[in-house]
Amino acid sequence: MDFNSHGDAVIRVAVGLVNSLTPGERRGRPAPPPAGLAEAATEGLRTGYPGHKPVTEAEGSELAEVAQRLRAVFEAVAAGDVDAAAERINALLAETGARPMLMRHDGEPWHLHYHGPGGTLAGDWAASCATGLAHVLGSEFHDRLGVCTAPHCDRVYVDVSRNGTRRFCSTACQNRVKTAAFRARSKTP
Repeated sequence: MDFNSHGDAVIRVAVGLVNSLTPGERRGRPAPPPAGLAEAATEGLRTGYPGHKPVTEAEGSELAEVAQRLRAVFEAVAAGDVDAAAERINALLAETGARPMLMRHDGEPWHLHYHGPGGTLAGDWAASCATGLAHVLGSEFHDRLGVCTAPHCDRVYVDVSRNGTRRFCSTACQNRVKTAAFRARSKTP
């Protein structure tokens, strides 16, 4: 699935921020809150924009708040409550004043941004991620947002596979589940 290059990158950032900045479980192990919010936020932003400059600790803290709100959207969709997910996205869109604007910078061609100039880093990314997720929620692909179904993992994902059957955040979680199922079958006489 390909929304558009900028839109896809923004959606990857939403996933990256949630997975980097929210505590929970990851691949069968606890995922505590990150010790350094600046590094974790930079890592999350670089999932969609590999060259993103490092953020400050204050910006990381603001992005962690955004990530918590984005996590609630993924969790609502995974629970089958698209209405609640849409309400959360609409609230974030209204709060950030998200609005489409064509921009050109850093030698790139014209592309759509969802915030104007002069905003804060966290506010701009909140607007962008909310708009990107709104595009997914407002399409027939809303069920492509999810939370990993592997035991002891709550990382989020966007399924971009052709058949839309992804249910794990990573190949590692998928392999853990398949290995456990194989072992369980092998023990049965």
